[in-house]
Amino acid sequence: MIPGGLTEAKPATPEVQEIVDKIREKLEEKTNEKYEKFEAVEYKTQVVAGVNYFIKVDVGNGNYLHVKVFQGLQGQDDLELSNYQTNKTKDDEITYF
Repeated sequence: MIPGGLTEAKPATPEVQEIVDKIREKLEEKTNEKYEKFEAVEYKTQVVAGVNYFIKVDVGNGNYLHVKVFQGLQGQDDLELSNYQTNKTKDDEITYF
């Protein structure tokens, strides 16, 4: 993994799903939506003073979101929804945002 650069996209793991589950409520508040489905599909990471996760999330009906979640050095207890992108498709590549 290159410090500062994004990794290649990888299939989501149970740990990545746990991250999106923990930020789901905050994201639903920000987007003013309630998602019937909230399934991590794939992700990329970026090493900073912690890790930025860029995660593609299937929210149902062919709709996807890209979320950026910062995980500090404390791990799962230190998650912050940094940014998100709506109106994504299954084929949209995860890029830095």
